[in-house]
Amino acid sequence: MESFLADLIDEQHRQGLKAHALVHGDPLPDDPAWLRRVPVQMALIFAPIAVGFRQALAKAIEELQPDVLHLHMPNNAVFWALTMNSAWQIPWVVHWHSDVLVSQKMWALRLAYKVYRPFEQNVLDKAERIICTSPPYLAGSEPLERWKNKCTVIPLAMQLPDELQSVQTIGEESWLPGKLKLLSIGRLTYYKDFETLILAVSGQDHLQLKIVGSGELKEKLQNLILQHTSTGKKPNVELLGDVAEEQKHQWLASCDAFCMASCEKTEAFGMVLLEAMAHAKPCLVSDLVGSGMPWVVQTSESGLFHLPVGDTQAWRDALDMLVHQPQLLKTWGQNGFRAFKNRFHISSCAKDMTQQYRTAQLNPIPERSTGRELILIPAKDEAETIGHLVKALLDAGHRYILVVDDNSSDETGKVARAAGAQVVRPVLPLGAWGGMQLGIRYAWTHGFQSVVTMDADGQHEVAEIPTLKIAANHANVVIGAHPQRASRMRLVAWKWFRLISGFELQDLTSGFRYYDRSAIEILAQDEATLLDYQDIGVLLILRKAGLRMVEVPVSMNTRLVGHSRIFNSWFSVAIYMLTTTLMCFARWEVPVKRKYSAR
Repeated sequence: MESFLADLIDEQHRQGLKAHALVHGDPLPDDPAWLRRVPVQMALIFAPIAVGFRQALAKAIEELQPDVLHLHMPNNAVFWALTMNSAWQIPWVVHWHSDVLVSQKMWALRLAYKVYRPFEQNVLDKAERIICTSPPYLAGSEPLERWKNKCTVIPLAMQLPDELQSVQTIGEESWLPGKLKLLSIGRLTYYKDFETLILAVSGQDHLQLKIVGSGELKEKLQNLILQHTSTGKKPNVELLGDVAEEQKHQWLASCDAFCMASCEKTEAFGMVLLEAMAHAKPCLVSDLVGSGMPWVVQTSESGLFHLPVGDTQAWRDALDMLVHQPQLLKTWGQNGFRAFKNRFHISSCAKDMTQQYRTAQLNPIPERSTGRELILIPAKDEAETIGHLVKALLDAGHRYILVVDDNSSDETGKVARAAGAQVVRPVLPLGAWGGMQLGIRYAWTHGFQSVVTMDADGQHEVAEIPTLKIAANHANVVIGAHPQRASRMRLVAWKWFRLISGFELQDLTSGFRYYDRSAIEILAQDEATLLDYQDIGVLLILRKAGLRMVEVPVSMNTRLVGHSRIFNSWFSVAIYMLTTTLMCFARWEVPVKRKYSAR
C-alpha cells in the first residue's frame, strides 16, 4: 500500500494534481513536502495506534482545504474522519485494498473485527466512490456487498522501476547449471504457501527455486528443504532472506519464470507480479478464488493462472512442461511487459483515479436548506412500515425526509431509501433520542429552519403535520399529544413528573413534535445528549433555555393505542420516577446561542 501510494502521488503531481498524504510513521529528514507522518505509539492486533492522528488529520484538512479525501483501507486511522465535521463536508473516495480476513485460529482478531466492522461499514456508507483493485476481489468481497452500486475497479499499478535502467543480472554462478531458474518473493508466512513450491521443486533435477524474503516460517521452511534433499546433494531450493531493492531486481532480471502459490485472499492482488512483468518475466500463480492475482496473469496473458491451490503435483507437472517450452516462456514475458506498460503503469491508474475524484464531486453534500423543513424519522427494524410512511410524506408534498436507521437488523434503511428518503446509519446503536439528535444535528448543519419528528411504526398520521405547524406560529416547540395510548404504568410515571417539574403536558414521550430553529440549536448541543432520559431531559433543557412549548391534540393509529415500549413493569416506573426526580433537582446550566459545529 505504501509503495503504491508513493508512486501514485508522484504521478498525480506530474499530471497536475495537488496531492498530499497523511500516513503512520516517524518523520524522516528526506520526506517530500507532500508527505506527513504521524508517530505510532503501539500496535494492537496488527493495527497501528497513533494517538495524534485525529489532530493531524484535522490540521491537514484546515491547511490544505482538499476537494476530496482519498482513504485507503483496511486502516483503522480512517475512522477518525467519521468524528470530524470538517471531514464530513468533503467527498470521500475509499480505496479498498483488502478485506479484513479473520482466521478461525485467531480469536483476538475475530473479536476485534466485531468492533472494527461497524466503523468500516459506515466509512463505506459515507464514501461517494469505492475503488477495488480487481473484478474478482470485488465480486468476492463480503464487506463490499452492500455498496457495489458505487464501486469501480482500478487495478494497482507502479512506475517503471529505476533499477530497470541499469540493472545487472545475477551471475550464472549463483544458479545451478542446466536447470529452469524459478524465483518467488514474499514474506515467509502461511498465506504465501511456499511449502507447495518447495515440495514441487525439491529433488527435481531440471528445476531450481530461489525465495527472497524473511518471516516467521524461515526455520520451518529451511527444515522442509533439507528433508526433501537427498543426502550428499546440494539443495535446489534456497532461501535468500531479505535483499536490497536493487538486488531484488537483479534476481528478477536473471530468472526464467516467477512463481506465486499464495493460498489465502490476504494476497489480494500481488504487486510483485507487476515487477516481474516489468522485467518481461512469465508468471505462474495459484488459482486463488476471490484474489486479483490470477486475474492479473489471465488478462495480461503472461503465464499460468489455473494452478490449484496447494496442489504440489499440479505445480510440478506445469513446471516440468515449461522446461521444454522456452519460446512459450518468452511469449508470456513479452505479453506481460506489454500489459504492464498499457494497463498497469501508474500513469493510467492516476488518470482513472482523477475521474473517480470528479465523479465523487458530482454528488455533493446536500444543499443548505434555509427556510425549509426536515421530516425526521428515527427507525429500528421498521422495514414493514417505513416505506409506506415515506411514500405518504412525499405524496403530501414533504420534500426533505431523513430516516436515521439505528443499526436495524432488517432492511429498514434499504426500504426507506428505495421509497425516496435520505438515510443515515450511525456507527454504533444510539437509542431513540440519540437517533433523534443525530437528525437534529443534521438539520442544524444543513440550515433547515424547522424539524418535524415522527415515529417510523405508523403511529402518527401524516395528515396531522399541519396541526403542528399551525400551532408553531405561537411556539418554538409543538408536541403532538395523544395520551389515550398510555398504559396505566405510563400514566403513573407521567403524573409524578408533572408533579415535581410543574409541566402541564399530557403526553410527555410523544415522538411527534415540531422544533423551530431556536430549538434545533439548543438540542444539537452536547448538553441535550448528557441530560437525555426518555425525553425528559429534552423538555427540561428547552424550558431552561426559555423556549415556548405547547401541546396540541392529534390523532394516532388506533391499532397501537395502549402500546408502551418504555414502561413495561412497575420496576421501570420506579426507575423513571427516581431518575426524573434527580434531573429536576440537579443544578445544571444551558449555554444559549453557542454555535454548534460538531457533526
